[in-house]
Amino acid sequence: MTSTLQREIKQSRPFNSLEQEAMLSIERTSALLLHRTAETFKPFGITQTQYNVLRILRGAGSDGLCRNDIRERLISQVPDVTRLLDRMEEAGLIVRERDAADRRVVTTRITKQGLTLLDQVAEPVLASHRRALGHMSATQLESLLELLSLARATP
Repeated sequence: MTSTLQREIKQSRPFNSLEQEAMLSIERTSALLLHRTAETFKPFGITQTQYNVLRILRGAGSDGLCRNDIRERLISQVPDVTRLLDRMEEAGLIVRERDAADRRVVTTRITKQGLTLLDQVAEPVLASHRRALGHMSATQLESLLELLSLARATP
């Protein structure tokens, strides 16, 4: 019997294992959802990762965070957080300050412009989430969350 994923990707041969099919299904789902999300952010001139940084910094409040703390909290890992922060600072979304006592410490904070952008993008992001997953019941979403958490828990 041909699986849904096999039909979607037009694959005639069966997968080597259920694990392989599950991994490919996760990757396919992620790619489709990420593309839709990227389209949501495009009119605002930011990426999903930049949005994630802004949310992290808003949560940090006036204390801000250092680069490594931001990197550890990101949903998607990026190879060069410094360059990401450089672009965001150039856009006026964040500011960075060197600590006077220890010049190695650089604190990053969200600007008013960054907070305004988060406010502007809030409803389109929620609408995007509803479009992507709103057809699922609360019970189905809870099951999905539990299964995804289990998949991330490597033995």
